[in-house]
Amino acid sequence: MSYAKVLCVGLVGVTGHLVEVEADLAAGLPAVVISGLPDTALHEARDRVRAAVVNSGQRWPNRRITLNLLPATLPKFGSAFDLAIAAALLGGSGELPLLPLEGVVVLGELGLDGTVRPVRGVLPMVAAAAQAGVARVIVPVGNAAEAAVIPGVRVRAVDTLHRLVAFVRDGTPLIEPPADIPAPAVGGPDLADVAGQQLGRRALEVAAAGGHHVALLGPPGAGKTMLAERLPSILPELDDDAALEVTALHSVAGLLPPGGRLLRRPPFQAPHHTATVPSLVGGGSGLARPGAVSLAHRGVLFLDEAPEFSKGALEALRQPLEHGQIQLSRSGGGTVYPARTQLVLAANPCPCAKPAGDAHCECSPLVRRRYLGKLSGPLLDRIDVQVRLMPVRAAELMATDGDVEPSATVAARVMAARQAAAARWADLGRRLNAEVEGPHLRRPPWRLPARVTAELRGRLDSGSLSARGFDRVIRMAWTIADLDGRDRPDQDDVREALQLRTGEAT
Repeated sequence: MSYAKVLCVGLVGVTGHLVEVEADLAAGLPAVVISGLPDTALHEARDRVRAAVVNSGQRWPNRRITLNLLPATLPKFGSAFDLAIAAALLGGSGELPLLPLEGVVVLGELGLDGTVRPVRGVLPMVAAAAQAGVARVIVPVGNAAEAAVIPGVRVRAVDTLHRLVAFVRDGTPLIEPPADIPAPAVGGPDLADVAGQQLGRRALEVAAAGGHHVALLGPPGAGKTMLAERLPSILPELDDDAALEVTALHSVAGLLPPGGRLLRRPPFQAPHHTATVPSLVGGGSGLARPGAVSLAHRGVLFLDEAPEFSKGALEALRQPLEHGQIQLSRSGGGTVYPARTQLVLAANPCPCAKPAGDAHCECSPLVRRRYLGKLSGPLLDRIDVQVRLMPVRAAELMATDGDVEPSATVAARVMAARQAAAARWADLGRRLNAEVEGPHLRRPPWRLPARVTAELRGRLDSGSLSARGFDRVIRMAWTIADLDGRDRPDQDDVREALQLRTGEAT
């Protein structure tokens, strides 16, 4: 037999596509040709696979070898095709009867000594195989736990090419995935640690309940960073669909923690202010990798000292904040990554960060305006909650723990509010108030009475509030009503939402 075929999966972003790895061995000068839009890593597979086959005790066929990866129009990236290529080669040369691999997806990178090494993106690969109707996959032993979280797929693992050959040729059992061990409880920052700042705590609770973006402005030591770091502690755990999305993104980025479990806690990303545009939104040669805004999908992206970020990096966030995804085009092709995150900005009032009334402040009014002016109007227009925090007072700092609500208490209210919103917007396919499109809020049956929105409409007519801001205030009003257990916002809810939006709350 001079022809063989083995199934594999190729990734474009986080989307997997079933790939057929074909091998044809013909008479002629010994050579290996790979077709099907392979990248550099895949072109180099010919040398890795040859060394792995020989060092595993198998005979290398000295013939003209043509490898084709179908569909040929789909770009192929990475080294996950190595194991499938080796199996197809050995099958085409007559060394292996490939019947045991019929309808089986084979994934893995080969070392020169024949070891099978883990690869990135196994979880979305296995998910794509399951969606295509494949019920069995073979993965590297280091990826077995990760692959096993996909339901309805029988996962087996290999550590060497020799083990795969023994399975195909003699029926030697492959390695079973490790037993699923419950993840240990992980403690984290608690809202009880934050002294005072009732306005900041209220803003954080509203943001968590509705999925709203937040900007925290104030002097050093006011608690901006402490509040931002505690936002994940009041967010509900991710459901199955969201957990799969988040885990797949971290798998593609190679950042999945050991153990291969689904990530149930909302992710928290806090890049340094020297972060570049590609590190924030995604980039890299060939096909772009996910950036911090995608790794924070369904979680929190915290930009501390926001005015210190480059203007280009901040402005690059405008599109993903609006649409919940980011489309990246590179020389190797284009891809779309989800980016539905909660953005939290923290900023001091000026570069020297001393209180405005301090005689030692080195910043003129013009310098102050320019400093905060780095946060452009279009970017801030996308930030729902914008509050100014005052310095903490001595009485608040010395308060006992019993005077402050812990994260668990706030999280219970947030969960109840989110459940109410999910039930209300179920027909629209939305779960959070921040996800609801403005036209739905301005039309019956969700349009609020004129008396409730009178002040808001006055701001819109005067030009002090944009149309986008109008919609965002209405969304926050719905969130405030959900937190208070009411089925519709009233005038006070709209007024509080407007105060949170404009930073006028006291």
